[in-house]
Amino acid sequence: MKQLISKQTIDKLSKLKSSSKILLVCRPSLSKAPIATSPSLPNWTKCCRFLHTQNTTAAAGKIESSSSSWVGGKTLSAEILSDQTETDDNDDDTMNEFLSRFVWIMRGKLMEVYPDFDKKTIDGMLLVIVGKVVSELENQGGGLDQIVEGGSAASGDGDGDFSEDLWKTVWEVSNVVLEDMEKAKRKEKMKSFLQAEEVKEMCRFAGEVGIRGEMLREYRFKWAREKMEETEFYHSLECRFKEEEEQKEAENGIGVAVEQRDEEESKVVSLPKRRGKINYKIYGLDLSDSKWSQVADKIHEAEKIMWPQEPKQIDGKCKIVTDKILSSQEEDDLSPLIAEWVQLLQPSRLDWINLLDRLKERNATLYLKIAEHVLGEESFQTNKRDYSKLIDAHARDNRPEDAERIIKKMSENGIVPDILTSTTMLHMYSKAGDLDRAKAAFESLRTQGFLPEVGVYNSMILAYVNAGNPKLGESLIREMEARGITPSKEIFMALLRSYVQHGDVTGAQRIANTMMLFRFQHTLESCTLLVEAYGKAGDPDHARGWFDSVINLGLKPDDRCIASMIAAYEKKNLLDDALDLLLKLEKDGFEPGVATYSVLVDWMVNMQLIDEAEQLLGKIAEQGEAPPFKVHISLCDMYARANDEKKALQALGILEAKQEQLGPEEFERIIQALIAGGFVQDALKFRGLMEARRFAVSEKLKVQLQASQTFLRRRPSVR
Repeated sequence: MKQLISKQTIDKLSKLKSSSKILLVCRPSLSKAPIATSPSLPNWTKCCRFLHTQNTTAAAGKIESSSSSWVGGKTLSAEILSDQTETDDNDDDTMNEFLSRFVWIMRGKLMEVYPDFDKKTIDGMLLVIVGKVVSELENQGGGLDQIVEGGSAASGDGDGDFSEDLWKTVWEVSNVVLEDMEKAKRKEKMKSFLQAEEVKEMCRFAGEVGIRGEMLREYRFKWAREKMEETEFYHSLECRFKEEEEQKEAENGIGVAVEQRDEEESKVVSLPKRRGKINYKIYGLDLSDSKWSQVADKIHEAEKIMWPQEPKQIDGKCKIVTDKILSSQEEDDLSPLIAEWVQLLQPSRLDWINLLDRLKERNATLYLKIAEHVLGEESFQTNKRDYSKLIDAHARDNRPEDAERIIKKMSENGIVPDILTSTTMLHMYSKAGDLDRAKAAFESLRTQGFLPEVGVYNSMILAYVNAGNPKLGESLIREMEARGITPSKEIFMALLRSYVQHGDVTGAQRIANTMMLFRFQHTLESCTLLVEAYGKAGDPDHARGWFDSVINLGLKPDDRCIASMIAAYEKKNLLDDALDLLLKLEKDGFEPGVATYSVLVDWMVNMQLIDEAEQLLGKIAEQGEAPPFKVHISLCDMYARANDEKKALQALGILEAKQEQLGPEEFERIIQALIAGGFVQDALKFRGLMEARRFAVSEKLKVQLQASQTFLRRRPSVR
């Protein structure tokens, strides 16, 4: 404190005891005389010019010219302002804004240097600083550059009040205030261009062609910026034209009148003196209260979001390196290029994001590779959300290995995966059918105290369904019911489909009843699945009940539903009931499709009615479709038992080519048919294929194979 304030300054402040704040007001000289500047002095002329251009004519008319002074081509006026009453609505808004910003920033710098001082002491220091500036302007009668030089000399001799560093801080704060005001002015100007008719018309046209949301907002800002730059360009041309006209007038002898006019306009005026405490009043609000400093901080932070910074301009060698990165391939080693790019540009996080966005537009795969590399860059300022974005991208493309590698990097950097990341991994494992890791991710969410929501439950249930364990998925349905969460209809259908595939008619009926409890209306698909489930279980009566439910619901049975009903009759060999159903449906306008004909072919095969089966095959061919895979199983069975070697081996070749579609029941049916037809070698071959698929061979089939090798005649194998 002693280094900042000398006794001489304190003596000068005795005249200022009635004031709580002292503000410096500067007005520019409009004369064209050169201005001497110091290397350490910021561009104060810019300050004066900015403040001058913001003053209104009404305010200028009330400024007193008696207190003005000419200083080396500059005009400065310093006044001690006090007692601004609430009725003074004609104050200069721009000047108030400048002074408010200056005092607020200077207070912050003092509190940063002297954190232990209380508010009263800081206010006193502000009083001394501004008072000294006013005193120097009144006593020395010199320019700002002379004040700085005088302050430096005094500091060096030990007699000065302020050090050179303090003066430098004052000018730096003034420049910062001017820059902020210039940015605010440009923002206000930008708002007017956003509402320009041309910009609105372009936005309306963009909306008509389908541009919406964030893209339309970006285009609107771009068009408004271009319009503003165009206006500024033409304005600069007009100013230049006026300057040339003035030069021509000066050459013709009119220059003298112009100089006189400039001298009249450059008269120095000052704000009227007032007494008492100053109240800062801006836009009709009294901002003297300290609470407004917190409001100003919040507004400043909000402006950073509303008006984001722009990335650095890339040119020269850095532009060449950037183009190389953008045109690279995924297999290229990009580490040297990225290191060179970092050295040339010295990027911030905004520059990294700009580069990644451009990469994402050109090559999504290369974007993921470089984005993973950037996570280790210190200038990128990596946060948890950056990891989550990459994990989500890999999960959407079903790349669990890459996602797990990103999670490993998170753990190495001491970042614990959050709930969002665990949820993403759960969805990915469920989609990939990895039940164990899906369960681990699900338990991880629970250990973090997260109560699963519908999406998490759906993913976990689908993981159980894909793993062939619908009962555990159904247990989660009960858990959701206990928590008052309604499962989606798609989840019920997935569980119902899984139970039908496994032949569990009890589980399928239980899911159907639960759907009714949750007031989900049965559809054609759900009724068809239940008909199929009861058909596989050999219960045609219940199957017919669900078939009739389709009609009662006002739905029209499709080919698949009717085929499932015919298959249910086939299980019990109820041919008369099946024919009655087909005749009844035919009267209603139904024509059998491929699915119905396929079931009838299989039925004819089981009855060894070869001619009838081949006629049905002709019906399938007439519809222009190839026979389904199950039909080839029936044909192999039929021709093998009929000892038709050529057709049997032909059907057997098709089955062998598509053996991955065969289940254990189909394998046993084919092998039994081959044994019955005497194709023992082919039967043994298919037994080997069955065991290679890790399907268990039943004891009955083993006995038949052993007996066939002893008693039945052998047939040549498929070549």
